[in-house]
Amino acid sequence: MTDRATPTPPLTQNARDVDVEALAARIRSGDRAMLARGITLVESRKPADRSKAQALIQALLPATGNALRVGITGVPGVGKSTTIDQLGTNLTRAGHKVAVLAVDPSSTRSGGSILGDKTRMARLAVDRNAYVRPSPSSGTLGGVAARTRETMLLCEAAGFDVILVETVGVGQSETTVAGMVDVFLVLMLPGAGDDLQGIKKGVLEVADLIAVNKSDGDNRMRARQAASDYRHALHILAPRSPNWSPPVMLVSGLANEGLDDLWAEIERHRAIMTRTGECQARRREQQVKWMWSMLEERMMHALRTNPSVQDRLAALEAGVASGDVTAGLAVEEIAGLMGI
Repeated sequence: MTDRATPTPPLTQNARDVDVEALAARIRSGDRAMLARGITLVESRKPADRSKAQALIQALLPATGNALRVGITGVPGVGKSTTIDQLGTNLTRAGHKVAVLAVDPSSTRSGGSILGDKTRMARLAVDRNAYVRPSPSSGTLGGVAARTRETMLLCEAAGFDVILVETVGVGQSETTVAGMVDVFLVLMLPGAGDDLQGIKKGVLEVADLIAVNKSDGDNRMRARQAASDYRHALHILAPRSPNWSPPVMLVSGLANEGLDDLWAEIERHRAIMTRTGECQARRREQQVKWMWSMLEERMMHALRTNPSVQDRLAALEAGVASGDVTAGLAVEEIAGLMGI
């Protein structure tokens, strides 16, 4: 994506000194460098940057909401990155502008992450109609980066009409991603017997589509059997929507098989959800949940940075660990220190 001809004000180098309106204008013009800078700003944990980030999002809000947001998850090794690379390439060839928000797992020890998705999505990484943004999950519930929701808005404002969110893996907490997208796709492997034992029921309950990946070559028969097993599993679960029954499809990201049909189903889902008003209702509900999530994060930050709490926290933790203080009493004392 290249810059449009409309001139925009210059920007300073310091993120905290940035002119929010100027940055917003550059993002709306499709400036990829400024989009990256804006995302870095919203991912920052510095209080000064957070106020700038919220002002930026507010300025861009009128230009958001028009993209199709798709969450993609699956067990490690299912081929998420390969499938996204091929699906995204198909979409850009068809005239779409695709943003991929790939969330890498953060180390629980160092807090760092590899951020290697640009190497796993080699074609999209150099596609001028695509934007791949790897972000560390930073321990966020659901394997979704703490600022993924805000990053989606920035990408929409920059003109991307398809947002693909690749999550870390499958688990009960991983379903968090379903609360921020329009369509939730779960990728599965052939050999459903083993997979069904390891898949959390909650993931299937919120799936809008299921695709058995690596269904080419010698895997075809196993993939068909797996698809049949997943269809039977879905029959005993309450559907997420009264207007949609999740289809189970066969795809191969590596061989580019079934991906056009998969995208057709995604678009059919959007058409039905939009016609019935469920898509709009979901987004309104997501906005409210987002507000509460941010409030909880802000309150936890206030708690952990409160001087009175900091002075007592180590002692209380040690007391709970040794069994000298009950967890309930520790919580009561911390709440009292916070005045709640």
